[in-house]
Amino acid sequence: MTDVCAAGIDVGRDHLDVALAPSGRAFRVPNSQGGISGLIVRLRRAGAGRVVLEAIGGYAARLVRALADAGFAVGVVDPKRISALRLAEGRRAKTDRLDAQLIARFALLMQDAARPVPSARTFEIRALSTRRRQLVEMIAMEKTRLKQALDPAIAESCQRTIAWLGTERAEIEAKLEAMLLAQPQGAERARLLQSIPGVGPKISITLLADLPEIGVIDRKAIASLAGLAPHPQHSGTRDGPGRIAGGRPCVRAALYLAAVSATRTERGFKAEYTALRAAGKPAKVALIAIARKIVVTANLMLKTGQPWNRSA
Repeated sequence: MTDVCAAGIDVGRDHLDVALAPSGRAFRVPNSQGGISGLIVRLRRAGAGRVVLEAIGGYAARLVRALADAGFAVGVVDPKRISALRLAEGRRAKTDRLDAQLIARFALLMQDAARPVPSARTFEIRALSTRRRQLVEMIAMEKTRLKQALDPAIAESCQRTIAWLGTERAEIEAKLEAMLLAQPQGAERARLLQSIPGVGPKISITLLADLPEIGVIDRKAIASLAGLAPHPQHSGTRDGPGRIAGGRPCVRAALYLAAVSATRTERGFKAEYTALRAAGKPAKVALIAIARKIVVTANLMLKTGQPWNRSA
C-alpha cells in the first residue's frame, strides 16, 4: 500500500460510497460488517495507502476501527475542509458518488489528512463520556420543565424522570471512572489533574476521556484541541482581536468552568485574572485565557509527572 493511490469514503447509514484517486473509480458497498470486509479487500487490491472520510455522525465508527486494524492510514476530516476543496475546484453538483470522489482527491492532496486512530478502548470511553453529557443535558431540560409545571401530576412526572436520569448518570459515571482509572497510570494522571485549582473529579474525567492527547502533544496543539487557541484576525490595516474557534466543545466548556472556580482563590489563578481585568480585558476573555493556562499547565504536569505548584 502506498500514497500513490488514496481512497475517499462518503458514509451513509446503509451504504458506503467509495472512490479512488487519481483514477476516479467509484463503487458502493453496504455499511455492514460484511460490506466493510469486502471494502478492505478491494482497497488492498487497488493499492490504496490512505483512506479519508468526513467526521460526521456515528455511522463510521465501525469502519474507522476496521480500516485502522487492517493497517490503512485513516483520516477523519472536518467536513469544512472538504467543502473548501469543492469551492476551490468550482464545483456545485453534489451526490454521494461525487462526494466520495472529492474526498478521495482531498486524501491524495493533503499529506496531513491521516492521523493515528484511537484504540477501541478509547472509543468506548468517549462513547460513555458522550452518554454522560447527554444525560446531564436531559436532566437540565427536565428541571426546566419542572419549574414551568403548573399541574401537580406533570410536576410529579418530571421529578420521577429527574430521579431516574440521575441514577443512569451515576451508573455511567461509575463505569467511565473505572475505565479511566484502569488505564496505565490512570489513577496517577487523575490525581495530578485534580491538584490543579478548579479541576475536580468531574472535570478531570472529562479531560482524560475527551482529551486523551493531554500530556503527549505540545502546548500549542493541546490548546488548539481544547478549542482555546486564539486565531489572529489581521488583514491589511485591520488589526482585530484573536478569536478562539474549533476544538472540542465539551473540553472547552469544562475548562471554562474550571477557570471560573480557579479565579476565586489566591492559591489558584486569582492574581492572573485580576491582572488581566486591570489591563482592560473583558471578563470572558480573561476567563478563556485562564482556561488556556489550565490546560497548558495540565499538559506539562502530565508530561513531567509533577503535581501543581503555585510557586513554579
